[in-house]
Order: sequence, then C-alpha cells, then structure tokens
Amino acid sequence: TARSPRPRDHVLFSMALGTGLRLSELLGLNVGDVSGEKRAVRTRVRLRRETTKNGAKGEVFLPDRLVRKVKRFLAWKRMMDEPLHAEAPLFMSAQRRRLSPRAAQQAFHRWQQRACFDRVYNFHCLRHSAVTNVYRASHDLFLAQRFARHASPLTTTIYSHVSDEELFESIHDLAC
Repeated sequence: TARSPRPRDHVLFSMALGTGLRLSELLGLNVGDVSGEKRAVRTRVRLRRETTKNGAKGEVFLPDRLVRKVKRFLAWKRMMDEPLHAEAPLFMSAQRRRLSPRAAQQAFHRWQQRACFDRVYNFHCLRHSAVTNVYRASHDLFLAQRFARHASPLTTTIYSHVSDEELFESIHDLAC
C-alpha cells in the first residue's frame, strides 16, 4: 500500500489504473508534471510530447483518491531525500535514476506473484482495465476514446471488453 515502506510500486500501478497512461508515459512523468511549486498535487496533468505515443499532446485527470496517494508518495520521497525539483523523475530506481520500463514490468510481475494471481498479466493490461472501467461506467465509447487518447474509436473498441453478463442484459429485453 501507499503506507508501506516503499510506496513507489503501489502509486505507479494506481496511476496506471486511475489514468490509463501507457507505461512510457508514466515513467516519463517528472515531479513538476504532477506537483506545483507549492507542493499541491495537480488534478489535471499535461503530458509532455516527448513522453506520449507519436508525440501527441494530451492530458489526464487524477481522481481524488489518486491525488491523495500522490501527495503521500511525494511526502515519502521528501523523507527519503529523493530529488523533488520539477525535472526530477517521479518514479526512480534504487540507484536514483528514472525507473526503466523493464524494472516496472518486473515489479508488476513480482507483486502479482506475491498476491497469488492465477495468471500473470503484462503491464499494459492495467491500461486495458482503466479504459474498460471508464467504458463500463459511462457506456460512452467516445468518452472512453478521449480518456484513452486514441485517434480512432475503433482502437477503443478493443479496450472495451464486454462481459457475458453485460451482453445478456443488453439483449434480454429485446422483442423478437
């Protein structure tokens, strides 16, 4: 959890689920992207073109629960004497360098094993889950498309996994 001695992984996975950011976008975040000079955590995070897919501009919104986790994470970073200047990486390795994609993927794998998952998922599944959750909550493909920052709604349909129960409910009341 975020209260554990090393909250980095928890916050990384929570941000993936709460924002739908790609791994490269998450790992490209700097402290200044999520927090202003007065140490307040931003609810709207503008993504830098150098971190996004195809250099597209974009922004994501942090839900309130995620804002609280990021605030605690920044306090933990301060306590651990990690750099907090605007250009410092948000997610750092033990060697105090920007966390690599491979290290993040390995951490996700380890945590799944510790939680005794029946199957090990890749990191990108967190993005699929985030987009699917937005689609299920809104039933609006275009809102899910905007959340995912996809150029085409066709791409978003891949992410909007419809369960058997949802399919049954949608056809149950149809007149024949």
